[in-house]
Amino acid sequence: MHIEGDNAPTAFQAAAVSTGTLPDAERVRSFLNEAHVRYAGDLSGEVADYIPALAGVDPELFGLSLAGVNGAVTSSGDARVEFSIQSISKAFVFALIDQLVGHDTIRRSVGVNNTGLPFNSIMAIELNDGSPMNAMVNAGAITATSFAPGNNVESRWEFVLDGLSRFAGRDLVIDDEVYRSESANNGRNRAIAGLLNSYGAFSADPEETVDVYTRQCSVRVTAEDLAVMGATLADGGVNPVTGDQVVNASVCRDTLAALAAAGLYERSGDWLYEIGMPGKSGVSGGLVTISPGKGALGSYAPRLDPAGNSVRGQRAAHFLSGALGLNLFSSLPHPADRSTL
Repeated sequence: MHIEGDNAPTAFQAAAVSTGTLPDAERVRSFLNEAHVRYAGDLSGEVADYIPALAGVDPELFGLSLAGVNGAVTSSGDARVEFSIQSISKAFVFALIDQLVGHDTIRRSVGVNNTGLPFNSIMAIELNDGSPMNAMVNAGAITATSFAPGNNVESRWEFVLDGLSRFAGRDLVIDDEVYRSESANNGRNRAIAGLLNSYGAFSADPEETVDVYTRQCSVRVTAEDLAVMGATLADGGVNPVTGDQVVNASVCRDTLAALAAAGLYERSGDWLYEIGMPGKSGVSGGLVTISPGKGALGSYAPRLDPAGNSVRGQRAAHFLSGALGLNLFSSLPHPADRSTL
């Protein structure tokens, strides 16, 4: 969904790139509103219909929010409309588990490589001898969730929900309708868990693990929540609104690296090439993109491309990445006197 016209004007990009901070609040607000106006009329893509509770959402909803590491949150459109977090939860549960078990264990047991296959692929597991490969696809995310501590489903779920709430800076709740709908239609995830279990990928009960994973995907968030959650990863693990140290800075580094590799599934290479920020999408239409040291963009727009990524969200991120200097790979020549080098 990357279109040449989504590039921000060159002059704006030059003013924002190679800086360590976001532009001033007025410019952030102006560009956020401009992005909302530019892409609200894009009617391409389809709402996810394989989960009945998602099929009936209003496809015209569109919200954008940007949270800076200084705690400032700026929003436009339907940024406070709640929706289920879905696969975006993978990024933050990955961080919670990385904090718990450590860098080496998460790389060895979950993996950090892109499978190059769809998010719910079973073939990817078989092709890699039972390795889930990456926590940003279902197999890896279910494996990561299996590490949640506790003696039963409820205690393990409490660990996950508490962690997600700390990232958001408020008490999050589960969407019971979405949870029931997904529980009745998650046969593929149960099959993935069973296959992983047969390879000895995790020791937790596979049915209980899938239940906790289904609950985490059913948590209700807003575009503003996603922006704050992403900004926590951009701020060395400190929630910039509450000041709570949710995870360590090293965990943020690990999580953003995994997101860069596979956050947009098989489109992750295109995403980095055009937008240049780690990001994570969800089939409800949510999208979070993170610029370390600066902040994060959260968006909500339910129409999806064939890979399951929000169409309007991607286009807005493309424009704002350039306009606000968020692309990690952009730079300008340094003005220093090179004759002394």
